[in-house]
Amino acid sequence: MALTVLVVDDDLGTRLAISDYLELQGYFTLMAEDGEKALEKLDNAYPHLIVTDIAMPRMDGFELVRRVRQRPAFRLLPVVFLTAHHETESRIRGYQLGGDVYLPKPFDLKELDAVIRNLLERSQLIETELRMRALAMPPPPAAAVASEETALTEEARNLALEIALHLTNREQGVLRLLSDGLSNAQIGDRLHLSPRTIEKYVSNLLRKTETNNRAELVRFAMDHHLVE
Repeated sequence: MALTVLVVDDDLGTRLAISDYLELQGYFTLMAEDGEKALEKLDNAYPHLIVTDIAMPRMDGFELVRRVRQRPAFRLLPVVFLTAHHETESRIRGYQLGGDVYLPKPFDLKELDAVIRNLLERSQLIETELRMRALAMPPPPAAAVASEETALTEEARNLALEIALHLTNREQGVLRLLSDGLSNAQIGDRLHLSPRTIEKYVSNLLRKTETNNRAELVRFAMDHHLVE
């Protein structure tokens, strides 16, 4: 499945140029014209990387990244800053907020592509390592801890797994309804989404859990306590 890049820029021409070029390179892109719209995108989709301008109306790139980093599932999400301002203080602030790379405008699309590929390769390695660690965490010895401590430890393990898988709130909701045996159409009715949109969420869940079909996905979710 193609990796997803969220492109955030208040200039339509820049958004389209970046998105069109990245899609030619095999990526799937989402677009937003400012930080507020970008945060709305994050509520329903999990991009693998964000490319964002800094100077934007309503919410600039700095504030966008600050809020993104407040969400546990997005703390390791790669971020590329684009800006026409070249001041050292601006770059320092971007790095302090969690930006990975700072590209000054005008930039070369080939260079942007090279930066994205490098960040995504590193990110995928980190994600795989986190997933393996989360799945490998042994359960606490039943005789060694009280039942309350065991429950807390189990909750921590489940949270670690959810973070490692980067499940969005919407994906968790779809997963719960899938485990109840609902079809795409039924899930869409419950969540007020189209069956095609539900299929996209299911595909994301299959990719993130490395399962092959819905039955395996539901079994994975039950075995790892992602659903009741």
